[in-house]
Amino acid sequence: MEEYLWVLKRGELDLMREIEPDQMAQLDEDALLALHRRIRRARNKHTTNYRRKAARTVEEKGSRGAAKPKGAKDRLRAEAFEEALSRVSERLTEVVHEQAEQLKQERLAMAREGRWTGPESVTSSAGSVTDAGRGREHQKITGGQKRDASSIAQGARRQAKRDAR
Repeated sequence: MEEYLWVLKRGELDLMREIEPDQMAQLDEDALLALHRRIRRARNKHTTNYRRKAARTVEEKGSRGAAKPKGAKDRLRAEAFEEALSRVSERLTEVVHEQAEQLKQERLAMAREGRWTGPESVTSSAGSVTDAGRGREHQKITGGQKRDASSIAQGARRQAKRDAR
């Protein structure tokens, strides 16, 4: 990373100082996302500048090989920000995984204690109270209690016959 610093301007160097490990260790997820966005924007700017300058130079020189030395500083700046972007991305990934693991542990602890972490229980249209996280149990309604009882008994007889085989 140090080989790229000589081509950076003062404001860009300030941005690069923010990616030092001790500086990034103090940042939370939102601050890391903002830093990631700023570095990505700088990388895109210098990549675009390099490509445009190289395209113009290729027309003048007649070949890409002859045009390559002309845009060396822009290319080095783009490479510096590419490397910085990868470092911030790695740190952001670590922070997000740590927070996800912490949230998972909190929810597991709450579940072990028997506390529900989802929405409070709600009243269904039938007037009974059900948990919002559970689906209703299936109730077979065909038009009469006698017919329902007969159907249930018939199913039980079929199952008993299968079990007896």
